[in-house]
Amino acid sequence: MKRKFMALVLVAAMALTMLAGCGSKPASNQGGSSGDGLNIGICIYNYSDNFMTLYRTELEAYLKGMGHTVTVMDGKNDQVEQTNQIENFITQGVDVLIINLVQSSAATQITDKCHAAGIPVVYINREPDDTEKQRWVDNGIKATYVGADARQSGTFQGEIVLSLADKGDVNGDGTVKYVMVQGDPENVDAQYRTEFSIKALTDAGVKVECLDIQRGDWDQTRGQEIVANALTNFGNDIDVVFCNNDAMALGAAQAIAAANRTVGKDIYLLGVDALTEALEKVIDGSMTGTVFNDHIGQSHAAGDAAVKFAAGESLDTLIGVDYIKVTKENAQSILDLLK
Repeated sequence: MKRKFMALVLVAAMALTMLAGCGSKPASNQGGSSGDGLNIGICIYNYSDNFMTLYRTELEAYLKGMGHTVTVMDGKNDQVEQTNQIENFITQGVDVLIINLVQSSAATQITDKCHAAGIPVVYINREPDDTEKQRWVDNGIKATYVGADARQSGTFQGEIVLSLADKGDVNGDGTVKYVMVQGDPENVDAQYRTEFSIKALTDAGVKVECLDIQRGDWDQTRGQEIVANALTNFGNDIDVVFCNNDAMALGAAQAIAAANRTVGKDIYLLGVDALTEALEKVIDGSMTGTVFNDHIGQSHAAGDAAVKFAAGESLDTLIGVDYIKVTKENAQSILDLLK
């Protein structure tokens, strides 16, 4: 797995499409076996999330490979349920917690519970806001966030559209008319992906028009329903469908095919995560592109952070891992590395 991770780093380094000066820090791969046999609790917001399934599987294997005891809990997309799980972990006296929040807004409450118990916490995938992270600094709280900057993923979606010959304006009317399938509007990643995908276009001087924006809750079925309805309502006016994740994009692809539209010919479709099925669709042309949300780099960085926290080390409040832009040109390479 270490060889696979280093190969991904090489892909990132060679990619001509990387966002210049993004400012995030590279993931460490210095976990190694600590020999401490830590007791680590992991809370995942929802096991049914495709991306988080990849993430938690890699994270659990990485930590167990270092000789630690790992317990993983499914929050079932219910913050009350997840908070109870965290309280149980605290009662059990785990050494450190790794938490993928159901609701980012719960970070303050959860952080205070962990801090009062003397348990460091590593947040993953869903980022607490800047005010909360500053509070960690001001109060000497052992908490950090490990993840990719969702602004970058949104920007990469927009840049993929800009790289097209028509810059997303399929019908040549001078305006890129789009449908946005959003994850959870209260989630920071969803907010940034929504905003920055379009900002990349407008910053380049492209005229845009939002035909529809709907909440898809990261779900494939909802993505299909939303895009099917949009195609019925707006027909050939739709130039681009942006989805905040690949699961919803896969649903959108089903709706587009059912409506006899052809991706790459009369409509474009973007996702985020680089799930295997999405990569296959980018390769065969039924998706325009996606953005690789590096679950390997992120999970390893999160595991390293947990071990360092438990060893008494101090960490920055943000440990960043870059996204990688994925188009037909490099999708096969990414897919091969993930096999």
